[in-house]
Amino acid sequence: MAATDRARVPGDFTTTPRVLLLVALALVVGSLGVFAAWVLLDLIGFFTNLVYFGKLSVALRPINLRLLGTASVAVPVAGGLVIGVMARFGSEKIRGHGIPEAIEAILLGRSRLDPRVAVLKPLSSAISIGTGGPFGAEGPIIMTGGALGSLLAQALPVSDAERKTLLVAGAAAGMTAVFGTPIAALMLAVELLLFEWTPQSFIPVAAAAVTADLERGLLPLAAPLFPFHGAAAVTPLGAVAWVGIGLACGLLSGLLTRLVYGWEDGFLRLPLHWMWWPAIGGLAVGLGGLADPRVLGVGYDDIARMLGGQVPPRAALVLLVVKAAVWSIALGSGTSGGVLAPLLIIGGAMGSALAPFLPAAGPGFWALLAMAATMGGTMRSPLTATFFAVELTGDTHVLLPVVTACVSAHLCTVLLMRRSILTEKIARRGHHLTREYRVDPFALTRVAEVMTRAVETLPGAMTLQQVAARLADPANRHPSFPVVDGENRVLGIVDPPRVIGWRRAGLARGTTLGELLAGETPEVAHPEEYLEAVADRMMAAGLAHLAVVDRAGARLVGYLGWRDLLAARTRAEAASRERAAFYRMG
Repeated sequence: MAATDRARVPGDFTTTPRVLLLVALALVVGSLGVFAAWVLLDLIGFFTNLVYFGKLSVALRPINLRLLGTASVAVPVAGGLVIGVMARFGSEKIRGHGIPEAIEAILLGRSRLDPRVAVLKPLSSAISIGTGGPFGAEGPIIMTGGALGSLLAQALPVSDAERKTLLVAGAAAGMTAVFGTPIAALMLAVELLLFEWTPQSFIPVAAAAVTADLERGLLPLAAPLFPFHGAAAVTPLGAVAWVGIGLACGLLSGLLTRLVYGWEDGFLRLPLHWMWWPAIGGLAVGLGGLADPRVLGVGYDDIARMLGGQVPPRAALVLLVVKAAVWSIALGSGTSGGVLAPLLIIGGAMGSALAPFLPAAGPGFWALLAMAATMGGTMRSPLTATFFAVELTGDTHVLLPVVTACVSAHLCTVLLMRRSILTEKIARRGHHLTREYRVDPFALTRVAEVMTRAVETLPGAMTLQQVAARLADPANRHPSFPVVDGENRVLGIVDPPRVIGWRRAGLARGTTLGELLAGETPEVAHPEEYLEAVADRMMAAGLAHLAVVDRAGARLVGYLGWRDLLAARTRAEAASRERAAFYRMG
């Protein structure tokens, strides 16, 4: 059976052997993602040691202000100035945390990223975080890994869809390399970046994530990154508390999103070029660092301490307030840095602060649930957050509590907010996207379900003069007609443009339609076909209508037009409205 014949046979998936080529390329992209993570982490360590400790080292260490004292306020300001200049004269795409830019490139830029992004994004992020920026490395590495995947794809003869797959593979590989979370990276691809669920894209992305995790041992990072063994017993009261902490984190997610874009709106009102905004954001970071030095940098040590139950409620509350303030201001200013680690810290701080009021559990348990739920609610990616928390800690016993809290936060945010912190920026640029994946109704609807059965036809014996009069009749409401012979077999379809063409060609008015259409093989559909394949044929042939014939005798049984195609989608929407109406009646 030829490949074209196989493609016409309905099946669960449409994946072709070309996926093997994509898998091979994804293995290369996975290694590139590890390389990018290694460069980014070393750069962060280099700038941190150089600025705060006066040392030439790439070792990752918590920021300490004892050497600089109050002069440390100037450090984030200087970092912001450098980043503003890099964005102004290098690439504006390095501003922000990177994930919206990756989404925008996928949806609007044919998955093409500028080579400058692959160089400037990790460099600018390392400068931002190394000079005290309250950010994580995940957003920048997602953007950088994606850029490397895109650049490799741009050098090869691949389609836009395949380029998107390699871009997302690079993003997933970079995230895996930094955090050791291949399943979470795969879920992030599905929930946020791919905008589809097909083996043709899913399998290569998985290959890249697995490759990155296998090669992650080359990096100076623990596996798991934050070991945890503080799970609580599964009880009805505990389950209620899981939901409660999730809802609280959903409310926190909404507040954080509004804070970030509220500050962005504030910066837009300033009579200054955006190049200067990161420096102003850096001033807020510097002052916040004086109030609580823990808010500076990636804060991985804060995450570890909260998971160990070592942060008292009062200290956690201070960390929550100060970190949320400086992070939202800095991110709103358009500097470069990620959102995942800050969300974990802010959520974990709330969990630590609320722990005394919640059912007894192991140290750090409520902090972990709040970390995951805040991340899942803010990013609107509950599965990503769930697996992220489990893989970060290496504790599968927390899976049920974590997914409960994440889904509860997700429920809260989808009801309260139209956009997430990741998609609001895209919407502000005038682009709409939807993150609800549904099966195409064309793939599930047969022609017989929507075709017009009472068909008005023209006989093949009708003359050109008669059909012209028929089409010109004001009472005529049809744009085209199938022409049939005496046995109801379809000879073709006529419409006004075709009749006009015949008249202009000087054909005799007495010529019959049968004679005019002799020798043609009209494009037809069959009642049992699915609309997906039929719509593709109509588009390829430039047809607005198709005659529907039975396979046995090729006799006309119906007529399919673009209105009938739209009826399939309308019917699916009507089913949703009927469910909503039932709910209102109840």
